[in-house]
Amino acid sequence: MAASFAPTAAHLRLGAFAGAWEGEEHVAASAWTKEGTATAQLTAERLFGGFFVEQRYVQMRDGSTSFEARNILGFDAADQAYKLYQFDTVGFAPTAPASDEWIDDKLVLTNVSPRGQQRILFQFENEDCYRMGVTFSPAGSDTWQEVVSGVYRRVASASSNLS
Repeated sequence: MAASFAPTAAHLRLGAFAGAWEGEEHVAASAWTKEGTATAQLTAERLFGGFFVEQRYVQMRDGSTSFEARNILGFDAADQAYKLYQFDTVGFAPTAPASDEWIDDKLVLTNVSPRGQQRILFQFENEDCYRMGVTFSPAGSDTWQEVVSGVYRRVASASSNLS
């Protein structure tokens, strides 16, 4: 007989991201793009009974797609940390997931790679609105710089897709 596994409350907390979202963003100047504003559309669904959430992100600038990402969020019971694996149109394969903890209404995830450190902050204002901010510190630097920040509002509720 196969073992039966059930997600914990920590896993299920990621369900807050499930659904369809739209947002307005500020994009900082970087080696990859110029400063400006953008809009974003996100869809996210729970996977594998609620153990993970897959998020699809599309950023639009000047009427066309400027950046896309697929994120897989999960909770690792072994080290009691939330994990984010991101694959995007910049094309860098993640050497490891971004990882950290959820405290109150904030999920903060940090990723270290040969290029430097990236910090991602998600802060829920309520079940229908959250803020996201990404900062980056190049390898060998102690300075953090903004990459993108935005406010996202729910436009459709989540499907229960828990299979």
